[in-house]
Amino acid sequence: MRRHRLHLLGSLLLVAAAGVFTSGAAPASTAVQPRPLGQVIPAPASVTPGGVPYRITGDTRIRVGDSREAQRVGEYLADVLRPSTGYPLPVTERGAGGIRLRLAQGPYGAEGYRLDSGRGGVTITAAGPAGLFHGVQTLRQLLPAAVERDTVQPGPWLVAGGTVRDIPRYPWRGAMLDVSRHFFTVDEVKRYVDRLALYKFNKLHLHLSDDQGWRIAIDSWPRLATHGGSTEVGGGPGGFYTKDDYREIVRYAASRHLEVVPEIDMPGHTNAALASYADLNCDGVAPPLYTGTAVGFSSLCVGKEVTYDFVDDVIRELAALTPGRYLHIGGDEAHSTSHADYVTFMDRVQPVVAKYGKTVVGWHQLTGATPAEGALAQYWGLDGTGAEEKARVAKAARNGTGIVLSPADRIYLDMKYDRTTPLGLSWAGYVEVKRSYDWDPGAYLPGVPEDAVRGVEAPLWTETLENPAHLDHMAFPRLPGVAELGWSPAATHDWEDYRTRLAAQGPRWDALGIGYHRSPQVDWPAQ
Repeated sequence: MRRHRLHLLGSLLLVAAAGVFTSGAAPASTAVQPRPLGQVIPAPASVTPGGVPYRITGDTRIRVGDSREAQRVGEYLADVLRPSTGYPLPVTERGAGGIRLRLAQGPYGAEGYRLDSGRGGVTITAAGPAGLFHGVQTLRQLLPAAVERDTVQPGPWLVAGGTVRDIPRYPWRGAMLDVSRHFFTVDEVKRYVDRLALYKFNKLHLHLSDDQGWRIAIDSWPRLATHGGSTEVGGGPGGFYTKDDYREIVRYAASRHLEVVPEIDMPGHTNAALASYADLNCDGVAPPLYTGTAVGFSSLCVGKEVTYDFVDDVIRELAALTPGRYLHIGGDEAHSTSHADYVTFMDRVQPVVAKYGKTVVGWHQLTGATPAEGALAQYWGLDGTGAEEKARVAKAARNGTGIVLSPADRIYLDMKYDRTTPLGLSWAGYVEVKRSYDWDPGAYLPGVPEDAVRGVEAPLWTETLENPAHLDHMAFPRLPGVAELGWSPAATHDWEDYRTRLAAQGPRWDALGIGYHRSPQVDWPAQ
């Protein structure tokens, strides 16, 4: 009889516990503990843990009020959660509890948010849809890594109790993808966009032209794409984006709150254009297409008026396709252009960008000319770059030019991790995970005022990278560190803390199918 009573009592306790779980709340004593509230990348500005975790269940709803913008973010969240949880997760205007996405005025800026989690549910509050979206990425990382899988997983799906208050340090948190050296399809670019979105990047810089390939259709100069885009490094078939292809990339990036910044590199890095149209060459002779990896040998003919007709047409058509504010005109490694011609060229071209409603971005060599008012210079030098060159960039910054930092020996994602890395290059040295993370953008360039630094950008050049698996291996695990440098307050930057949070990302990347470099500097969980 005593044994029967104990069995009955145990059954009643199980039923009671089941009732608690289905109500949406998770008791603090549950054997499965939620991920700590601050164990996300980028590190939030403020974390206040405490209270009962919330448990996502089959009854959870995603509430968005009557905002269409919040509804779009809610549908995105539901698309992420449904495959792994198996739950319906309806996106609704009304209801109580569950996950609430709320637009409201507050100290969030354009991209910040507040996340409150407790017994009754999770609420993400932001002033705009970008903030809601970034808050959703935090919620996503607070859930178990299995949430990223595309088949139903056992759960439980717990979100730690407490509050996250978050706002980005810099407005420019970019990643550049070189589609010129090797061409990547629309779907492959979208795949990279999804990687960026998880870590709150907000700029996708597309390197659309170079010596090896021209990748965007220009109606007024059709051979740029059909001939100039017909090959790539190593002699492969290359490819190019139609205008509709490019619009689809822009649309998809915008759905993940990334702004596309297109780049047409000039006056150097232009062999694909020169091979397509003989008139762009000073001698009127088109060179052959180029499939090697050397730099600095090509130049548009600065003295020919047809060059500026070409530039005007290209910028006009590209600006019309690009809703974002910026257009990148390159300007690096113009070794075959004299300094006087370089200055002349930039003085002619920058006003064309403004004529079509865009703001100039150029590599930091632009500061060797006179940057247009409001222009941004993207610094890609090394720690050891000469003082004179750094001083020129600093002078431009003090005169109003904004600086985006992409130091090659820190955050060029195509640099080898070490001498055994099979992919990538090493001209800027080897760049392991700690080196890519352990620096402060606000204090990096001597003489550059901290308020002149607009942010950071991680370029991924593709001389040796041919497919998405190559991109993943070189971007991860360094890419999230760049995101943290751009988003998180400087006071949160701590290598030992970061490497712990980074290690916790490994199972998430496994679930997402990201083949990352298992750096020996990080104590990764066993696979």
